[in-house]
Amino acid sequence: MAEAMSTAPEGETREQAYQRLAREIASVVAGETSATARYATAACLLAHAFAPRFFWTGFYVVDPLKPRELVVGPYQGTLGCLRIPFGKGVCGAVAASGETLIVPDVEAFPGHIACDSRSRSEIVVPVFAPDGSLAAVLDVDSTEPDAFDEVDRAGLEAICGALLS
Repeated sequence: MAEAMSTAPEGETREQAYQRLAREIASVVAGETSATARYATAACLLAHAFAPRFFWTGFYVVDPLKPRELVVGPYQGTLGCLRIPFGKGVCGAVAASGETLIVPDVEAFPGHIACDSRSRSEIVVPVFAPDGSLAAVLDVDSTEPDAFDEVDRAGLEAICGALLS
């Protein structure tokens, strides 16, 4: 069954938008056992809610056959990198550390992997499985420099924290 996406009420703050989206994502994925479906839903709703600031929105999933590599999962945007080793680029750094990273200028990040040369800033948030192991990372790129802040961190961490529970 296709679900309708909500629209932002006039005057809604980003904090309120993240709260609304967290409820909406939780409602759509309630009872869904497929992590892929959960990731796809979150990527779609986040990308549409924050377009055009969210230029690329998606998940890199820990590969069960190569547990020190991320493999591209569901996303919205231009072609993504297929694989990212732990410790390489922003996504790999988050996979290795388990902590969110906000990168205001991707060109200044050592070892940045340019999947799309139009990306200027990025936020990457870890997604943990119920057993506490890293399951994936949420990667959001923007064509705007310095596009992400603590509001985005808090909102995306809340969504990712509940995504697989």
